[in-house]
Amino acid sequence: MANHKSALKRIRSNESKRLRNKHQHKTTRNAVRDLRASSDKKEAEGMLVKVVSMLDKLAKNNIIHKNKAANLKSKLTKQVATL
Repeated sequence: MANHKSALKRIRSNESKRLRNKHQHKTTRNAVRDLRASSDKKEAEGMLVKVVSMLDKLAKNNIIHKNKAANLKSKLTKQVATL
């Protein structure tokens, strides 16, 4: 167990950040899944803008790697274009 006040605060803040990151990551994964399942081009184009924004935010905050975000954006854009 931590012995310093700063270490105890760090434990608390790390836990809250972990939960926030986990929620953002899971929400983005669900949005990607919904976009892949979409068959309507208009709807998919609208969803694509939101999903790309979510991926960029995750990459900016180092929740996912920037190359993973780029790969996902590329694949999703290709898929929407083929609809």
